[in-house]
Amino acid sequence: MEASGPDQVAGQLTDAQVPGIWQALGLPGLADIHVHFLPEPMLAKVWRYFDEAEQHYGIAWPICYRTSEDERIATLHELGVPRFPTLCYPHKPGMASWLNDWCAGFAAAHPDAVHSATLFPEPGVTGYVRQALEAGARVFKVHVQVGGFDPAEAVLDEAWGLLSDAGVPVVVHCGSGPLPGAHTGPGPIGEVLRRHPALTAVLAHAGAPEYAEHLALVNRYRNVRLDTTMVGTPYLDRIAPVPPDVLAAYRDLGERIVLGTDFPNIPYSYARQIQSLVEWGFGDDWLRQVLWHNGAELLAF
Repeated sequence: MEASGPDQVAGQLTDAQVPGIWQALGLPGLADIHVHFLPEPMLAKVWRYFDEAEQHYGIAWPICYRTSEDERIATLHELGVPRFPTLCYPHKPGMASWLNDWCAGFAAAHPDAVHSATLFPEPGVTGYVRQALEAGARVFKVHVQVGGFDPAEAVLDEAWGLLSDAGVPVVVHCGSGPLPGAHTGPGPIGEVLRRHPALTAVLAHAGAPEYAEHLALVNRYRNVRLDTTMVGTPYLDRIAPVPPDVLAAYRDLGERIVLGTDFPNIPYSYARQIQSLVEWGFGDDWLRQVLWHNGAELLAF
């Protein structure tokens, strides 16, 4: 069956049409590994930052889903996302532990939320990572750019080992987009993987803009994945298009690529991400893996 090919997406796909894509593929929905729910004060600060994106990035970044928490959950369900992580991340010491507590509470209050956690290079990190794992955390988020830290710092080594041994996926923003940081790029995360080659690392945004270098990590380490967040969309293509040879390689890596979107903090509709993946024309089997099977396996649906 090729019912979901590019010819079936005429013009601009709408959010209302997204369920038709996964239904035509015989899927139960979408497994999106890159969704954010944050404490409201923190979310407000994030949105204010994006409101000033032209100053930071030189390009506007209007938040498409600036709605209440309940409305955002309802939107995900309408799109066909039955379970979702929260993916909080700290930008300074002392935040990670209370963010982990918030994520645990959110997951307890919302059965459709996947218990998430995070970390930061600071005293006590091994203890609270162990505590989060024991409490049932099933995905971690690490934002190297926002946190401004080297993921290969010695203080984190035992925590990475715990995550590697547990087989819990870690969504890592390690690429240098939209702004480079002192420790972004493939080198620092590559050192983490050298020490912990079994780590289940999901490289957010496919490592944009260093697509080829992060693809090399996927080819080198069996548990490394790429997430699709913003990749291939017209918005990101203006800033960091995927090189043709890298895109061609993605066709043969369907089992190592997982759906991610950055909902709700995206400057276009959710449907635009799905449409971009469909328009790559890699076929229905590839879409089934990326849109559902890979993410559902990682998040243990």
